[in-house]
Amino acid sequence: MVVERFNGEAELAKHWDSFVAQCGNATFFHLSGWLQINQQVMGHKGHYLYASEQGNIVGVLPLVEQKSALFGHALISTPFCVYGGVASDSAEVRRKLEDAAIELAHKLQVDYLELRNKEASDNPRLTEKCAHSYFAWPLGEDPDAILAGVKKKQRAVIRHSLKNDLSFRVDKDTDTAYTVYSESVRNLGTPVFPKDYFKALKQVFTDNCNVLTVEHQGQPVSSVLNFYFRDQVLPYYGGGVPAARDLKSNDFMYYQLMCDARARGYQHYDFGRSKDDSGAYKYKKHWGMEPVSLHYQFHLVKARELPNLSPNNPKYQLFIKLWQKLPLWLSRTIGPLLSRYLG
Repeated sequence: MVVERFNGEAELAKHWDSFVAQCGNATFFHLSGWLQINQQVMGHKGHYLYASEQGNIVGVLPLVEQKSALFGHALISTPFCVYGGVASDSAEVRRKLEDAAIELAHKLQVDYLELRNKEASDNPRLTEKCAHSYFAWPLGEDPDAILAGVKKKQRAVIRHSLKNDLSFRVDKDTDTAYTVYSESVRNLGTPVFPKDYFKALKQVFTDNCNVLTVEHQGQPVSSVLNFYFRDQVLPYYGGGVPAARDLKSNDFMYYQLMCDARARGYQHYDFGRSKDDSGAYKYKKHWGMEPVSLHYQFHLVKARELPNLSPNNPKYQLFIKLWQKLPLWLSRTIGPLLSRYLG
């Protein structure tokens, strides 16, 4: 077994993605396209590693180096992704790649290595920090079955939204998705990503990426950019304008996404991660999905303690309050300068 580096070569990318497609614990975020996204859009250096035996890939580990005077120097698998770490069906391969990542982290002299494992590793050189959970469930056979699977109170909210003269469309309109999302995150006090990021996601992942937009009286009120992997749909970047709250259009949006995905043949819905006990966590649980802990694991190199870039960190509260007051155009201008280090 040898560990080698993948630098984006087209032929090797095909083999990488072919392995990811059939590997039991691989995710959408292990696909090779994220290397292009991180390097060309976000300006970070990729260190994608893979293990091979007799010329066949047996494990992959996407790693990206982030370096910022404000937020530190880290090697992460993978920025802007909820899942990461090693994808392999072999415990031996997993340990081999993790140890290679630790060696690389020391060579680069980063503050820390972060592996966003969906399943915990037993590598004694890694320290775990469980602060997030993900939510997922199987989709019912049709819209009625999907609605019946939702908790009673949330089901009533969805039924209310169905009476609010809302319509939706599914297409490749990343411009609208970005416009709605950027306003939504500004209102939360969070820097938004560059607009080119949304366009790049659609260009790189093509048919495995689309946008569902909800409109009221001809105006977009909610929108979500989605990924598709195997039999799953993953709503990833979603938000709504202020009117969405009264219209219940976000609830309408996620319900219609489930129905649309099921009609296309997808059988599972991955609602993504949320910080434990946060508002988003409680919202997703309200649908009836049970939280499953994520096992983010770290190896400290120069850092003396585990990182805490959470918006719940008290030292960021003043920044968040100030950011919420920024004009929207200004938040869209300066937000990308910060967000590329907050993925």
